[in-house]
Amino acid sequence: MTPLDRAEQAVLGAVFLDPSQLDHFGSWLRPEHFYRPAHQALYASVLALRERAHPGSTAVVGAVPVSWVADAVTEAGTRIRGVTAPYAHQLVAACPNSGNAVVYGRMVLEGAIHRTVAEHAVRLHQAARADTVRSGTEETLLRADALARVLADLARRWGVDARPVPPPAGPELVVQTPAVDEDLHADEEFLLACLAARPDQLGVVVGWLRPEDFADLGHQQLYQALGALHHRGEPVDQLTVLWEVQRRGALNDRALDAERVVRVLDPLGVAGSAEFFGERVVGAALVRTAFESAQRVRVLAEDAAVPAGRLIGHALHALGPLDEVRRRWHTARTGPTPEKPQPPTSERGSPGRAEAARARSRPHRAAPSPAAAAIAPVLSRTPRRSPA
Repeated sequence: MTPLDRAEQAVLGAVFLDPSQLDHFGSWLRPEHFYRPAHQALYASVLALRERAHPGSTAVVGAVPVSWVADAVTEAGTRIRGVTAPYAHQLVAACPNSGNAVVYGRMVLEGAIHRTVAEHAVRLHQAARADTVRSGTEETLLRADALARVLADLARRWGVDARPVPPPAGPELVVQTPAVDEDLHADEEFLLACLAARPDQLGVVVGWLRPEDFADLGHQQLYQALGALHHRGEPVDQLTVLWEVQRRGALNDRALDAERVVRVLDPLGVAGSAEFFGERVVGAALVRTAFESAQRVRVLAEDAAVPAGRLIGHALHALGPLDEVRRRWHTARTGPTPEKPQPPTSERGSPGRAEAARARSRPHRAAPSPAAAAIAPVLSRTPRRSPA
């Protein structure tokens, strides 16, 4: 039996022994946070009995009527098979101390956080794999949004800010990348040929197309050379790009050779929109980044040693590259969008903490020093400079 199984049993046993414990965690611990279906049914049953003002729901320790447990078992039997009265008594015996029910509930919630994040990471990974095959982005974006919403909800329940937190320094995680599709490889080559044939199109795509968006390393180096020539205002053709590639040492790492550079940048027969093919390249980069981010989130979620609060922050940090590519992909499709005005600091903060966080011990905020109290009125009267 795992520690999570014991924690779930302890929570239910504590509720059977002391129904008032539901007042402490009934608002943030939900039936779906339990792993075992029988435990989900029993916890949903006691919540339903409390909603119906069952006489046992207000009983004190030592005076809980037998009907509280019996009716909970009966109610659970309407939700799932196999829940018996002897098992309910086993749950009571499995509770070390009913007074620690809030701590046991936090254990159950932490296990649910790890499990939920892992499940959504797997779904994002599968969606990215499917979109790679069909050259789409729709399912990937849906699953990425779902994972982001789940992380925000779990942060609220756990009582932490939903903000990215980089993981501690350690060995770099090796993630798999999907194989480069032949159609994507052709799109990248045609895009580079378009940019070499019509360098004026570089000014259209450089704002949202990055070298790392290309799946092929050689194409990344060619785009870097094109961008460098454009930035310096120098002419762009097959020879100037080849010379820039050589100056950057790209011909030494075997990702490119002179013949390939000349072949890819052949302007003959090139008639297309760099903006169109650039959008396709960024879309493929979005799916590829989601593929990698999902793997990182899943590895974090499957590590039980990572605390729940850190897991949420690390997972949001792992989704950061995906958000960055997504913004550029949106710009490629619709053009730059004006930035929305930021609300005041007081409005940007979370409206409240989960009661799970309130149950945790916290250091008290130190009282302001006499000097700080004396200077505060002066600071409040000092006008602020308007931003430039």
